[in-house]
Amino acid sequence: MIAPRLELSNVTRTYRSGNETVMALDGVSLVIEPGELVAIVGASGSGKSTLMNILGCLDRSDRGHYRVDGIDVSTLDADGLAHLRRDRFGFVFQRYHLVNALSIAGNVELPGIYAGMPAARRRERAARLVEQLGLADKLPFRPNELSGGQQQRIAIARALMNDAGVVLADEPTGALDRRSGDLVLSVLKDLHEQGRTVIIVTHDHDVASHAGRIIEIADGAIISDTRLSAARKNTAASGVATVASRSARASISSLTSAFGMSFKAMAAQKLRTGLTMLGIVIGITAVVAVIGLGEGARIQVMNQLAGLGTNTLVIYPGRSFGDADASKIVSMTTSDVDALAAQFYVDSATPEILTSQKARSGARALDLQVSGVGPSYFRANGLKLISGRLLTQEDLVDAYANIVLSELAASSLFGSAEAVGQQVLLGKTPATVIGVAALPDVRGRAASAYMTHTALRARLSGTLPLTNITLRVRDGIDTNLAERAASNLLQRRHGVKDFFIINNDQIRRSTERTMATFSLLIAALATVALVVGGIGVMNIMLISVTERTREIGLRMALGARQRDIMAQFMIEAVAVCLVGGGLGVALAIALSFVSNALVLPLPILLSAGAVLLAAGFTLLIGLAFGYLPARGAARLDPVRALASE
Repeated sequence: MIAPRLELSNVTRTYRSGNETVMALDGVSLVIEPGELVAIVGASGSGKSTLMNILGCLDRSDRGHYRVDGIDVSTLDADGLAHLRRDRFGFVFQRYHLVNALSIAGNVELPGIYAGMPAARRRERAARLVEQLGLADKLPFRPNELSGGQQQRIAIARALMNDAGVVLADEPTGALDRRSGDLVLSVLKDLHEQGRTVIIVTHDHDVASHAGRIIEIADGAIISDTRLSAARKNTAASGVATVASRSARASISSLTSAFGMSFKAMAAQKLRTGLTMLGIVIGITAVVAVIGLGEGARIQVMNQLAGLGTNTLVIYPGRSFGDADASKIVSMTTSDVDALAAQFYVDSATPEILTSQKARSGARALDLQVSGVGPSYFRANGLKLISGRLLTQEDLVDAYANIVLSELAASSLFGSAEAVGQQVLLGKTPATVIGVAALPDVRGRAASAYMTHTALRARLSGTLPLTNITLRVRDGIDTNLAERAASNLLQRRHGVKDFFIINNDQIRRSTERTMATFSLLIAALATVALVVGGIGVMNIMLISVTERTREIGLRMALGARQRDIMAQFMIEAVAVCLVGGGLGVALAIALSFVSNALVLPLPILLSAGAVLLAAGFTLLIGLAFGYLPARGAARLDPVRALASE
């Protein structure tokens, strides 16, 4: 035996209105067979709209049972009800409920999206339905470009998109003139002729007279049920066999289409979308630029520290840094240098004696910082030869008056001329330039000259004490172990600890930790701007949900599940953030190019990691701040949503 198309048994529905309980339906029992054309009539407040909402699975009864094709609706969850609405019902509303952001074709295709219908088939079916209703030339139009009668016919086409077996029409002629109303009734009667079950809810008895069965309702109860003609043979698909097979395809189709609808929704509110994106643009630009600034600062500092040598130890006289008596300590000698150089952990060792001299070359004069060093000084301190040669052991032993100039000293004394081989007067002592060296970044562009410490003492300074001793630790040796070994050796030689050691590797590591902390701090501060932008996104999405409540109710009536609604608004939030994030990254890249072109002291150095981090932040902001509005939209009651203004 074939189950009735729709069957209500003792259905009751109540509402709270202030402190009162309103009985909308009171023990209604009703059976509607396949292929019937039924009119439900009653005055305003009689319960007819509540009855239609329960019949269309938009609302649930408090008590009683309702079965659709033998399926007990009370056993279904929200998604199960969405499946029934999608596959068995087509809705025609008094106010049409067309989505203005979509074209006519897009509106008609909506149920097909939630049913998982392939895009090509959706377009073909929508075009055919609209053509059958005499509006083939209106497919590219927007709803507000059509008359009321045309919009209602489009709503009917939409109701037929999934080949629904039951068409529910709520006051389908209520907002139309007589001619348009008659045309809509004619279409509904044609659907009945095709074997569909058509239910018209109306307060107009003239409209009801077109039906084959008239059910009158008053005060929530059926007061009459009159059959004027028999039901037509049912030829409309019920969709029973296709629900399960459509499920996965429906999810993919809905998700794919949600992206397109998201951008259409954004385009419909250009100014608001732009202002929302602005917060994200500013936040992402700040994050990426600040990370770039931090990276630029880190690389600059690391380059400067590299100039000191990351595996060097510098030994100074004095018990600690800032020792007021350090200048009186003369215990460090070149024999200490030789003893240290003989240790297995030392790659090279060199003393340094500093003095200042007036240098002259022809008419040019310059104040030079002159360093008396050993031949290994340049290796230990990372100085690079530009031209000529460096100091040798022969220069040291014979105390030759040969000097190596820094780039600045060479250009200041000789201009663009070749400095190597030229004579320079240091005070009253002539010296020969044998080479030009590039100083590490840490020393800046100092005017410096280097000669052997034997030559400096013999020709310029007399018996000046050593300023420091520099050790380069062998590769693979822990600089901390080397530092302790060197300290123990010098203490044994001096009998007292009258020196202190600066470990450049410790400075580098400490600086790296400081720079990492600094970068994290400024990135966290920049993230605040991004969070503020995210709050703006959430605020706008909440407003969007409020403004589009009726649209949400419509989508639910057309078969959208809660996850479809949630995905729609989540995608919109993520889309806003991703577009804003893309613009923010582009702006940060532009700032980087400008900073490099202007050779600013602190460059913005961007990396793929910074861009990926920004993309991740953007996606996270969209998901985090879009969740609550999307969740709120998904949990809306379809009946209340459709009734919202």
